[in-house]
Amino acid sequence: MALKANELVTGQARLSFVHLFQAYAFQEGQEAKYSTTILLPKTDTATKQRIDAAIAEATKQGVSKTWGGQKPAKMPIPVYDGDGVRPSDGEAFGPECKGCWVFTASSKQPVEIVDTAGNPIINETEVYSGMFARVCVSFFPYAFGGKKKGIGCGLGPVQKVKDGEPLANRTRAADAFGAPQAQTNDNTDTSWM
Repeated sequence: MALKANELVTGQARLSFVHLFQAYAFQEGQEAKYSTTILLPKTDTATKQRIDAAIAEATKQGVSKTWGGQKPAKMPIPVYDGDGVRPSDGEAFGPECKGCWVFTASSKQPVEIVDTAGNPIINETEVYSGMFARVCVSFFPYAFGGKKKGIGCGLGPVQKVKDGEPLANRTRAADAFGAPQAQTNDNTDTSWM
């Protein structure tokens, strides 16, 4: 089955804020969804062209089916320049976003997560912020309450292509405890036992 005009598969991108096994709500009161933020290198111009074409198609659908025949004067698009500032608070994107296009895709339904051979990944520890993947996304028009209109990004299947440096702010065991040392019974304080 072919992809729709508003749907595409990215080239290799890095994932951040990965919530693919359990639905997550970013703010209290929001509906929990499966989601990830996609960091697409700006050097992947072929994927960016497909994104732009999918957004154009979603905009056409919005005009004909969702927005009453008119394109909104100010229409939010969910793809941001990682070298710029976050639209939510005006602060700079994190260093992992530099040189990337940044967008978040979400789904109300669980999504398939597979390896490069197409086998399902069921071990949750293999899927994390910092890994590299190809992601099937779709862009769609939305309208809330007749006033808020724009383009959203839906999340489809995810294919992990390789591991990457984790983006979580966790302390690694090697950093906490130092290099592994051989276990000996010499000079061991057993007075506490």
